[in-house]
Amino acid sequence: MELADDRLTEAQRRIHQLREEIRYHNYRYYVLDDPVISDAEYDRLLRELKELEARYPELVTPDSPTQTVGPGKIETSFAAIPHPTPLYSLDNAFGPEDIRLFEERIARSLGMPAPFPYVLEYKIDGLSVNLYYEEGTLLWGATRGNGQVGEDVTPNLMAVEGIPHRVVGAPPRLEVRGEVYLPIETFLKVNAELEEQGLPPFKNPRNAAAGSLRQKDPRVTAKRGLKAVLYSIGLGLAESEVRSQSELLEYLKHLGFAIEPHYQKAVGWRAVEETYQRMLAKRRQLPYEADGVVVKLDDIRLQADLGFTSKSPRWAIAYKFPAEEKITRVVGVEFTVGRTGRITPVANLEPVDIEGSTVSRVVLHNQSYLEELDLHYGDQVLIHKAGGVIPEVLRVIPEARPKGAVKVTYPTRCPECGTPLVLEGKIHLCPNPLCPAKAYEAILHYASRGAMDIQGLGEKLVAKLLAEGLVRDPSDLYKLTKEQLMGLERMGEKSAQNLIDQIEASKGRGLERLLFALGIPQVGAALARTLARRFGHLDRLLAASVQDLDEVEDVALPTAERIYQTLHQKDMRAYIERLRAAGVSFEAKEKPQGDRLKGLTFVLTGELSRPREEILRRLEALGAKVSSSVSKKTSYVVAGEGAGSKLQKARELGVPVLDEAGLEALLSRR
Repeated sequence: MELADDRLTEAQRRIHQLREEIRYHNYRYYVLDDPVISDAEYDRLLRELKELEARYPELVTPDSPTQTVGPGKIETSFAAIPHPTPLYSLDNAFGPEDIRLFEERIARSLGMPAPFPYVLEYKIDGLSVNLYYEEGTLLWGATRGNGQVGEDVTPNLMAVEGIPHRVVGAPPRLEVRGEVYLPIETFLKVNAELEEQGLPPFKNPRNAAAGSLRQKDPRVTAKRGLKAVLYSIGLGLAESEVRSQSELLEYLKHLGFAIEPHYQKAVGWRAVEETYQRMLAKRRQLPYEADGVVVKLDDIRLQADLGFTSKSPRWAIAYKFPAEEKITRVVGVEFTVGRTGRITPVANLEPVDIEGSTVSRVVLHNQSYLEELDLHYGDQVLIHKAGGVIPEVLRVIPEARPKGAVKVTYPTRCPECGTPLVLEGKIHLCPNPLCPAKAYEAILHYASRGAMDIQGLGEKLVAKLLAEGLVRDPSDLYKLTKEQLMGLERMGEKSAQNLIDQIEASKGRGLERLLFALGIPQVGAALARTLARRFGHLDRLLAASVQDLDEVEDVALPTAERIYQTLHQKDMRAYIERLRAAGVSFEAKEKPQGDRLKGLTFVLTGELSRPREEILRRLEALGAKVSSSVSKKTSYVVAGEGAGSKLQKARELGVPVLDEAGLEALLSRR
């Protein structure tokens, strides 16, 4: 009896510990969009809690994470909005035995023999949302929240591709559920832009989607390139008269919603397992991150008969993909200095293969992240690819730490120039405008193809110019002579003259490229073109107020304030004046030709006879927008030779398609 009591006490202690830990991670995931453990580690905690509660059912409580959805209480700055019908989470399966038991439970509950027909859909790793329509008009959209109440993010959802503002032929009251996500390609682009601006990157596509959707300024959300897939109906399901999940998906597609297009059908748990394995093999070909497959009973009537537990549908389960995690050793840590002066720690690892590529370096983000890891030199670490893309340290393995290992600490001075660092939020910055590391990155950026396009000015040559004291910032490039360049190792007369010619030619690249080359935070190549078209000359931009900048299309207020502050810094003004003295043109090269195409959106696809950049600039000069993806909002698709999926989607959506001759006729029309 005493032994049984001891076991019960130990179970109570562990259950309490697991619940608190899971609640903390729910809060980090759902509310802060900043998880500190991987999905696989979270699943392990939840599974252990479920197993303990199954062994000791008397310890189950209504507020246990196994019985509730999401973070519990909603703590958010967005308005709360109740869902007309609850949103549930899914139970998880991790192997074929779980799927066999899932089908057994269905057969037992229905009193019917197996096998049953199922639909399998990729489980896209994004943010769950609920959309509410009345008489075909989208009235509001919300996050899942705790399943009963969500966050009202309607203006932001209106900017998400795949969500129609109006639908024809829908029931009078309609709830549509789905997932908002960020495509992997867009995720990498957004992170590159954030790092370029000196801002912390998103950890994975799911965090990027959640962070983008929860922006207070809908214009920021609109710029992020979010997409949605919809997969279920709350209110309005009976009126829709669909009889199966596969019919429901096609019904949503007919109404104009984007759906997950790779869904498969299977009959019986063995066929489900075979289909799952095929879908797993194709996972890396998807344009979005998927962390599993959702297995749903296909028959809607049987779904209704099975119903729900307090947390999950009894007729669906998430069959999770295995997370590939590897242990390796940290052999060193570098503190790199970026173009903006941001100090970023990077761990050098013993190379290890993960999901088809060799990983030897991993970014450690900032000081608080490093301290949370408690990383020591020589530590063994568990790593994976966040979102299947970016290497990330999941945790340190302290029990394997070498004796006498030294803790990794953040520097207080710039590792390149020794200047004391300053702290902005969580980011350490070198404030020295003449820091050689900042100069190196700034010159490379200034000379890059998207900026001033100085061909022949590569990494090694920039390093030599800095080492010889010939340049300190990009404006010094215009003081270089052929004789100085010929004095460098492996630089002949012809190469020196070619570089001088390239530098001279860069003076006339125009305001569009110059604004991008200046490295203004949050000003990428697209926004640089927008600003150049709006102001026409750098002096007019320098004279603009924050309000003037805020009125520019695609510029949100925080971006306007950051641009204004940067352009009015003493060092930036001095730098600009040095460029003026060198003869760099401050005039926009492409003059606006009116707004004849304003409000139209174009997508370019296939092989075109002219460079895309040239076509893009002509379209933008007439006020048009150029997008990378086709939606119902697209005005025209311009298709060249070998056009593929974008052309197909345009035809499916009824978007007009132009060949190059048709585009030229449109551009030339007066």
